[in-house]
Amino acid sequence: MKRFSTNKGVIIFVVLILLIVGFYYYLSNRPVSQPEEAVPEIEVMTAVQQVLARDLSINYPPTPREVVKYYSEITQCFYNEELTEDDIYALGMRARELYDAELAANQTEADYIDSLKYDIEEFNRYKRTIVNYNPSSSVDVETFSEDGFEWARLYCNYGIKQNEILYNSNIVFILRKDENEHYKIYGWKLVEND
Repeated sequence: MKRFSTNKGVIIFVVLILLIVGFYYYLSNRPVSQPEEAVPEIEVMTAVQQVLARDLSINYPPTPREVVKYYSEITQCFYNEELTEDDIYALGMRARELYDAELAANQTEADYIDSLKYDIEEFNRYKRTIVNYNPSSSVDVETFSEDGFEWARLYCNYGIKQNEILYNSNIVFILRKDENEHYKIYGWKLVEND
């Protein structure tokens, strides 16, 4: 019986030694944790940067609806974002790229920017923001030919918030196809409700 307990003691001793050696091996071979480096913050593009990131020379909106949608994104930036002078100029020039040549010719670039700044100031003074916009669906875009040009007519409903009151403003856009087969904004007007 004594021999059985000595064997039992030796086995326990060997197991303890193996555990100690194993633990030592584990500690000496594990990767050394280094202090966490500061993870660089991922910069998120602002709404203005997102709108201006589109290169119209290679990515012009393919349909009248998409032209009005992109124009509405620009308009939302005009009236909802904190803008610098450079932002207003860049957004204004981007909007003019969507205009038909005849519409753009109605104002010089400087007059257009001055008028735009005034409109933005008025919108801000009355604490208005464009909450959303909803251009006509593709099937509701009316296309027609007149005077040798292809035209499109569609509506866009803007949700505007002023002093916690929401109201809708419905605009009809007229677009004309240019020599590059791009629809350009020829004009727009507010649709009066009955």
